[in-house]
Amino acid sequence: MTKFTVNDRPVQYRMDPDTPLLWALRDASNLTGTKYGCGTGDCGACTVDIDGEAVRSCQISIANAEGRFVTTIEALSPDRGHPLQQAFAADNVSQCGYCVPGVIMAASVLLRRNSNPTDEQIDAAITNICRCGIYPRLRGAIKRAGRIMRGEERIAAAPPPGITPEEAARTVPALGRSASPAKQRP
Repeated sequence: MTKFTVNDRPVQYRMDPDTPLLWALRDASNLTGTKYGCGTGDCGACTVDIDGEAVRSCQISIANAEGRFVTTIEALSPDRGHPLQQAFAADNVSQCGYCVPGVIMAASVLLRRNSNPTDEQIDAAITNICRCGIYPRLRGAIKRAGRIMRGEERIAAAPPPGITPEEAARTVPALGRSASPAKQRP
């Protein structure tokens, strides 16, 4: 049995010790924010924080995670209040969104170490691949999140922390349900 901590909770996996951490998180723990992309560690969709390091979870076995602390996108900020989540929303960084959890996890490790990174430091830390091409907005959002972390900026455009999807639908009507077919215009 493999034991370690996931999102501040002790876990024990009764799986083959060679199972990639990605599959333990997704299949056994139902933490589906960590995405399967390439399976070779190149794309970064599966990036999680392990003991303060950005790690491609498809490349580490649960045996190698034994005794360590793993943080996934679900625990970064359950209410979407983390500065990176706020900046990504405000700057419309996400397109399809598939790669974004891994990008945010890699960026969170970077910003925890350095809340004022240079373009070169961002490029070195964020090696994730995005097929939609979010790169032009990515650096700006990471820098903005750093300013938020340093207390130099606030974001008014993103939903406030703690808002539920239902509250967001009331606040932003486009997020709500569409009118019933009987009420729609031809």
